[in-house]
Amino acid sequence: MIRALIVLLYFIGYLLYSLTFWVRLAILNKRGLEKEANEFINYRAALWARHVIWVTGSKVTVFGQENIPKDKGVVFIANHQSYLDIPVMIGFIEKPKGFIAKIELLKIPILNMWIRQLGGVFIVRNDPKQSLKAINQGAEQVKKGKSMVIFPEGTRSSDGTLGQFKPGSLKLAVKSGAPIVPVVIKGTINILSKKKFAIKPSNVEIFILPPILQDEVAKKDTNDLTEKIRSAIMEKLK
Repeated sequence: MIRALIVLLYFIGYLLYSLTFWVRLAILNKRGLEKEANEFINYRAALWARHVIWVTGSKVTVFGQENIPKDKGVVFIANHQSYLDIPVMIGFIEKPKGFIAKIELLKIPILNMWIRQLGGVFIVRNDPKQSLKAINQGAEQVKKGKSMVIFPEGTRSSDGTLGQFKPGSLKLAVKSGAPIVPVVIKGTINILSKKKFAIKPSNVEIFILPPILQDEVAKKDTNDLTEKIRSAIMEKLK
């Protein structure tokens, strides 16, 4: 419980401290230095994410960084074990990325600013019209070279096993036409589970699997594509 409180206080404290970064960010944007502004915000986000994991006392090992296409935007499809999956993805996968975020996160001051700056998209799951708008927005960002992360299970696993993918969870990936990179996260559930508010240091492994290149057949048969990705993740989880 004590370590969990320390992590929470660090999270809140760093969010407040991060307000000082917006001055520099505003200057870079005012000068039209978009590339430098993006590099600055992504560097700061990755540093924050690594520190969050460090405060938990955990260690992260990544396998397969070479599988990530370097010259284009991709869609990462990952399993979801813990709230800590987000800092793990931001801090340890070497490619700037945004997230499909629940609309509830808009209510958290400062954090919502970071999500937007990283290219994140807020989605209302029970509103089909708004969901489609968010999916189109995210797909356009990927087409422009940004990358996105999707947790297709829609919620954290309670026991570490892989849940069913939500219907339509791959729509953004298909609309973007970008390479899909499956990611397997092991061990974050041991640090912070869905069942209780407690932090336990653990070893985390990230496996970045070879990209799946989309073709016209895959776009027409999304069920086959979904099953292919889910099977690849499940096999590695075993």
